[in-house]
Amino acid sequence: MIKVDSVNKYFGGVQAVNNVSIEVTQGSITGLIGPNGAGKTTLFNMIAGNITPSSGNIYLDNEDITGLPPHELFHKGLLRTFQIAHEFETLTVLENLMMVPGNQSGEHLTGAWFRPTQVRQEEARIRQKAMEVIEFLNLKHIAQELAGNLSGGQKKLLELGRTMMVDAKVVLLDEVGAGVNRSLLKEIGNAIVRLNQEKNYTFCMIEHDMDFIGRLCDPVIVMAEGKLMTQGTAMQVTQNEAVIDAYLGRGLKNQVDVTT
Repeated sequence: MIKVDSVNKYFGGVQAVNNVSIEVTQGSITGLIGPNGAGKTTLFNMIAGNITPSSGNIYLDNEDITGLPPHELFHKGLLRTFQIAHEFETLTVLENLMMVPGNQSGEHLTGAWFRPTQVRQEEARIRQKAMEVIEFLNLKHIAQELAGNLSGGQKKLLELGRTMMVDAKVVLLDEVGAGVNRSLLKEIGNAIVRLNQEKNYTFCMIEHDMDFIGRLCDPVIVMAEGKLMTQGTAMQVTQNEAVIDAYLGRGLKNQVDVTT
């Protein structure tokens, strides 16, 4: 679904990503891990269209999307969440979800003035879709709560819900577990697995929580110093000597449980 082919990124004289090639298979939950400064976020930002590669190409479903901006990728089905949630604080959970679909008739004065029936019907369909997403994510109890009042974990669930409001092909998850308590993290993980298994969502996720990675991801791709180090199952990468030295640390080798 995603193919990154020999991508490089320079910031001045610093090479943040060094000749990286990876593939994200359709229907997979692919993990991307590595120490701070490994180039993970830079690679993510290039795939998501936030920055343009210095060289190399990126493909979405065999279409070259190198350098396309995020709003164009959104319409092609590539969506991205952020480590710090980007909710509309003064809108409710329901309203945040209803904001997502683009080109709504009510956004234009001509539609509001001359096609009010069409606008109402379209809004009713979007509202129904939003309520289905809320039910799916077990957010019904906070559907009318202002998004700015939500906990960090609830905001991450809302971000996930926004990807469900359109026909997403691939969702890039940027540290979805950061700052989230364990019970809500379990809910987020369950939602990701259900979206993957029931709706055939393809995910690629940056994450530092190895238990979370081990539960959800196969394969796991490891980067270090801007380069691709290795990839494999969570068990394989956590037992890889080079990964242990560069990322996990030898003291953590026997502490990482990737079987739960």
